[in-house]
Amino acid sequence: MTHSHQEWEAVIGLEVHAQLATKSKLFSGAATAFGAEPNTQACPIDLGFPGVLPVLNRDVVIMAIKLGLGINAEIAKKSVFARKNYFYPDLPKGYQISQFELPVVTGGYLDVGFEDNTQKRIGITRAHLEEDAGKSLHEDFQGYTGIDLNRAGTPLLEIVSEPDMRSAKEAVAYLKVLHSLVRYLQICDGNMQEGSFRCDANVSVRRKGETKLGTRAELKNINSFRFVERAINYEIERQIGIIEGGGIIKQETRLFDPNKNETRSMRSKEEANDYRYFPDPDLLPLIISEELIAKVKKELPELPQQKRDRFIQQYQLSHYDASILVSSQNMADYYESVVKASGNQAKLAANWVISELLGALNKEGFEITESPIPSAELGKLVLRIGDQTISGKIAKTIFESLWNQEDTVDNLIEKGGLKQVTDSSAIEKLIDEIIAANPQQAADYKAGKEKLFGFFVGQAMKASGGKINPQQLNELLKKKLS
Repeated sequence: MTHSHQEWEAVIGLEVHAQLATKSKLFSGAATAFGAEPNTQACPIDLGFPGVLPVLNRDVVIMAIKLGLGINAEIAKKSVFARKNYFYPDLPKGYQISQFELPVVTGGYLDVGFEDNTQKRIGITRAHLEEDAGKSLHEDFQGYTGIDLNRAGTPLLEIVSEPDMRSAKEAVAYLKVLHSLVRYLQICDGNMQEGSFRCDANVSVRRKGETKLGTRAELKNINSFRFVERAINYEIERQIGIIEGGGIIKQETRLFDPNKNETRSMRSKEEANDYRYFPDPDLLPLIISEELIAKVKKELPELPQQKRDRFIQQYQLSHYDASILVSSQNMADYYESVVKASGNQAKLAANWVISELLGALNKEGFEITESPIPSAELGKLVLRIGDQTISGKIAKTIFESLWNQEDTVDNLIEKGGLKQVTDSSAIEKLIDEIIAANPQQAADYKAGKEKLFGFFVGQAMKASGGKINPQQLNELLKKKLS
């Protein structure tokens, strides 16, 4: 079903659960390692046994401050942990410790860049600390549900955006920037498959020009960028279809089924008052001093948005190219190493990293850290293009050999006799031979068929094995054909 999207506007806000990269849980010393045997990493505190008392993990406070500084937010000097009460099989104590009225981080924003070099500022409402619940297991228990409480008490930072996004693409772009930020800050490993970084999307639609928000549906626990885009697009279409058909949107929580590419109703959406929040009587308010904030600020690394701005200024890159290159610390480091080895040919280096290398990595499903081509060798390849030792066309064949780890750039050029032909007299001789072999085309070109110029370029490149300097070839060919 496709509707006239000119008439409609989507309103999207995201709630991201970033699992904080601590070794122990939010309020206990139990381990947080992924993949442990079920129910081996939950202690009486995580399960809320009578008589136990939670003790706040100091590391999570530092991590929350880092995030707050990274999104230009206000860090609360005093925040309060609250109990969020609800019944669910994987929550044996009947409440989750979270933050409600006084979260640790308030406000802030992220600037998100797009392919057409535009950018948009997405506001962030708040970020609060909370413990994760356990997990229900269905697959291994026919007719029954198993409960694994290893995740109970794992520290999460829930980062809630303003409803500032208007399309699934904007939502994914924002999510990628946030994903990159938490990894730079080293507060979350960002592993979406393991659930360390997952998102709920609040989606509503309204007719363009309206200011009142439509009724929203919450799409729960989506754990890949691709699924986020597909789930939101489906939901926008579904809601427009219902309204155009005379129906009304129900406020509810929905699940995305990637196999059927659709969302389906899970439960009606609870309001905050359904959870009967109240301050946790076992935990004191969280007090954060100016000194601690200043200390954490001093230790922050160069963050992706700062790095992107530096790349634009220092390397004269477009906003979009710079955004891709700073998407992870490893990617940025690799690029800067290529630039160094290329004799500072930053723009050419960016083209080769983004187009050739990332294309090849994506095809194989590799991360930048798994690249078979060391940054120094790719830099050397860019250097040899820049100093006109080889043509761009030959460089592509050398790139393939580097990918297959056959030899170094200079050895491949030497052994293959791949040096670019820049000797003008040799190029002129070749051109003369080609014109002599194709007299009719030469006559037609001179009579006005300018498209034939490409034919002669192709013939010369073919005859030389792609080794002629293209610029020289163009200049000399024009002279000869005039």
